[in-house]
Amino acid sequence: MSGSNRLAGLTARPKDTGPAEVRKVDEVGEARGFVDRTPRKMPGRKPSPRTYQLHPKVFPKVEEAIASEAERLGITQGQLIEQMWETYQESS
Repeated sequence: MSGSNRLAGLTARPKDTGPAEVRKVDEVGEARGFVDRTPRKMPGRKPSPRTYQLHPKVFPKVEEAIASEAERLGITQGQLIEQMWETYQESS
């Protein structure tokens, strides 16, 4: 009997992938010390409520003026731009 004849009877069979079978396999694996290592949530820092960030290109003098005014008021440059936008909308 040659090697190819011994393997001739082997055929691929589809595995059971239903929810009950998967749960059973998971339970057996956990009982033997295997645990699921997939992350439960996205790792890293939580997203900021301010989702859109603007990076406008301005002249250096304007950049310095915005930065100094924001520092003088004790707020971020983004908050200063938001205040300027609100003022602009009110005047329109």
